[in-house]
Amino acid sequence: MEKLTPESQHEHYHHRWIILIAIGLFTFMSTLDGSIVNVALPTISADIGVKMNQAEWVVSIYLMTVCACLLLFGKIGDSFGKVIVFKWGTVVFVLGSLLCGVPGSLTLLLVARIIQAIGASMTMATGTGIITEVFPMSERGKALGLMGSFVSLGSITGPGVGGLILHQLHWSYIFWINVPVGLVTILIGQRYLPKDTVRSGKKIDVAGFVTFGVFIMSFFGGVFIGQEIGFNHGLILGLMVVALISLVVFYRIEKRVENPLVHFSIFKNKMFTMSLLTASLIFVSNFFANVILPFYLQNLRGFTPSKAGLIMMVFPLVMVVGAPISGALSDKVGPMILCLIGLVLLTVSQISYMLVGSDTPLFLFMIIPALMGLGNALFQAPNNTIVMSSVEVKDLGIAGSLNSLARNFGMVVGISLSTTVLYSAMSAKMSEKVTTYLADRPDIFIYGMGVTYFVSFLICLLALIMTGWRFIKGRQKRREPQVK
Repeated sequence: MEKLTPESQHEHYHHRWIILIAIGLFTFMSTLDGSIVNVALPTISADIGVKMNQAEWVVSIYLMTVCACLLLFGKIGDSFGKVIVFKWGTVVFVLGSLLCGVPGSLTLLLVARIIQAIGASMTMATGTGIITEVFPMSERGKALGLMGSFVSLGSITGPGVGGLILHQLHWSYIFWINVPVGLVTILIGQRYLPKDTVRSGKKIDVAGFVTFGVFIMSFFGGVFIGQEIGFNHGLILGLMVVALISLVVFYRIEKRVENPLVHFSIFKNKMFTMSLLTASLIFVSNFFANVILPFYLQNLRGFTPSKAGLIMMVFPLVMVVGAPISGALSDKVGPMILCLIGLVLLTVSQISYMLVGSDTPLFLFMIIPALMGLGNALFQAPNNTIVMSSVEVKDLGIAGSLNSLARNFGMVVGISLSTTVLYSAMSAKMSEKVTTYLADRPDIFIYGMGVTYFVSFLICLLALIMTGWRFIKGRQKRREPQVK
C-alpha cells in the first residue's frame, strides 16, 4: 500500500482550505439539488402528465441509488484512490443534472436521476475522507464544521432559489443550475485536489455490492410503495422477505471473502459504531420535523408557503452560524462534551414540540427550531470528527461511506416513520383510517403531532443515553494510565 511522504503531506496541508472549498461547493450543490427538487414535484408531475405519487419517485429513486452505491465507492476509494473517485463523481453528477433537465418522460427523468445519484454517492463516499486526510487533527473539527455550513446553506437556499426559478423559468433549470456550480467545482478540484497517496489496491467485492444493492432497493422500495398501498400488502411483504434474505446473504459473503466490501471488524471499534448509530438516530429525528412542520404551519396555522418556509429556515440559519463555531470549539475542548450538550438541546426541543398547540405564539414557537439548529450545530461536526478520527487512514474511505449511509438511511427512515406514526395516531383518535390533514378537525392533527414528537423524543433520548455512555467510557479510559 502506498503511504504519505513528508513532501506530499506538506502539499496537502498547504492547499487544505482550497480543497475544503472544492469539496464544500459540491456538497452545497448536491444539498441544493435535493431541496429544489422537492419544491418542484407538483410542477414536474403536471408537466409530464403523471400522478403526484409517481412523481415522488424522482426523490425516492435518488435516495435509494445513493444508499446502494455508497459502500461500493467507499471501497473503490480505499483501493484505487479517494481523490480520483471524487473527481469522476463530480463529472457524473453534472452529466446527470444536464440529462435531468431534458424534457421527456418520467422514465427518462428517473434514469437521469440514477446517473445523478451515482455521481453524488461517489463524492459522498470520499469527500469526508479526503478532508480528514489533508487536515491535521488540530483543525479537523473546524473543517468538518464548515462542511456542516455548506450543507445548511444548500438547504436554506434550495426552496427560495427553486421558487424563483419555477416562477420565471421551466422546471429543467432546477437541475441545470447544478451545471455551472459543478464545472467550477471540477476546475478547482482539477487544480488543487492532491494526488492519491493512500491506496490499498485490493480487489472489489462485486458479490457483496450486488447483494447489498438488492437489500437497499427491496427494503426502501417496500417502504415507499408501502406508504401508498399499505404495509400488509402481499407485494410489500414479499419485498421485505427479499430484503431480509439479501441482507443475510450479504453478511455471509462479507465474512467469507478475502477483501469484503465492509470489514465487520470495523464495528468492533465501539466509539466508531456508537457514533455512527447516534448520527443515524439524529437524522431520523430531524426529518420528523421536516415532514410534520409544513402540515402544522400551512394547514393548521394558515401561513402561506413562503412564510412557512421562512419560519422553517430558522433551523438551518442557526446551524450555519453554529456549525463552524462548534467545529472550532471541538478542536479546543474535545468533541464528546459538545456532542452531549447538543443532544440535550435536541431532546429538549422534541419535548417542546410535544407541547405546541394551535394557538402557540409564533415567537415562542420559533425558539424550538432555533434550539434544534443549535443542538445539531453542537452535535454534527464533533460527531463527524469522532467517526473519522477513530479509524486508520487506510479505512477513511469506507468510514466516510458508512457515515454518509447512516445519514441517508436515517433520512429515509425519518420520512417514512414520521408519516406512518402521524397517520396511525390520527386514525386511532378518529376511530377510522386517516391519510391526510383534516381541515375540520385540527384537534386530531395536534394529537397526532404530539404522539409523533413523543416518538422523536424517545429517539433523541436513546441517542443521548448512548453518547452519555461514550462520554463516561472515554473518561474512564483516560484515567487508566494514571491508576497504573
